[in-house]
Amino acid sequence: MSLRRLILATQFLTRLPTPQVGEFQPQELNRCAVYFPFVGAFIGTLLALPLLGVEHRPWLAAVLALLAWVWVTGALHLDGLADVADAFGAAHRNPERFMEVLRDPHTGVFGVVAIVMQLLLKLVLLSELAGGRWAWGIVLVPAWARWATLWWSRHLPPLQPGLAERFSWQLGMPGVWLWAVVLALPTLWLAPPLLLALPLAPLIALYWRRRLGGISGDCLGASTEVMESLLLLALVALVRG
Repeated sequence: MSLRRLILATQFLTRLPTPQVGEFQPQELNRCAVYFPFVGAFIGTLLALPLLGVEHRPWLAAVLALLAWVWVTGALHLDGLADVADAFGAAHRNPERFMEVLRDPHTGVFGVVAIVMQLLLKLVLLSELAGGRWAWGIVLVPAWARWATLWWSRHLPPLQPGLAERFSWQLGMPGVWLWAVVLALPTLWLAPPLLLALPLAPLIALYWRRRLGGISGDCLGASTEVMESLLLLALVALVRG
């Protein structure tokens, strides 16, 4: 394990304090991406603490978990979700405007609504999981979502210069599949429905290929949020079952 790359992955995906890394080069993002699922599992562990520690007050547990989720990630993927929602809203009648709006740093009505709805959905789903026997499955939700970014970046070309372009890392598919196996083993024990991530990642990639022909950094962020919500839904369905 390369400690430097793990630190870089942690710095990029979270707001957690880490040792300073000097002389950072943008291309190093390619190399540190292999640790994204590991960082995702650490994020999930933080989310599990309130869900299991305040199990008798599910709504309080859900609020604390959601606050931790937004804080530790710095709302990185929510920002991408908002930008994509604005772009889709503006391109409803004029598809050519999608990329133009995507590059606009301002957040419009569609973006605000998307963020609010996403946070409400996560809050309700987290409350359903709080204190349940499958609550530990939350550890694997962010891990699988960040594994999916490896898949999307390996199978989709970048739409524009930026994060998606730097995410065209040299990590080969054997590395992606190795992480799939590593995550699948605890998933089978903790929360089998999360194996939905295995077909879901290619389906989302297929959607972006047909819709846009590629992917951008904002699309990666939006897809991560969608993946997390769908996996939470799968966990809640298991609880209800």
